[in-house]
Amino acid sequence: MQTLTKGYRGLSLLMDLNWDLVLYVCTIAVALAAGAFLGTFYI
Repeated sequence: MQTLTKGYRGLSLLMDLNWDLVLYVCTIAVALAAGAFLGTFYI
């Protein structure tokens, strides 16, 4: 149980430090998905 708690705290710290990178990657993924969705209408 302690290992799980320490792992969760470590993951939380990693997310706190890199939240902007995660946001950037998610934005790129959403933009690519939207482009693919809209691209299917113009083929």
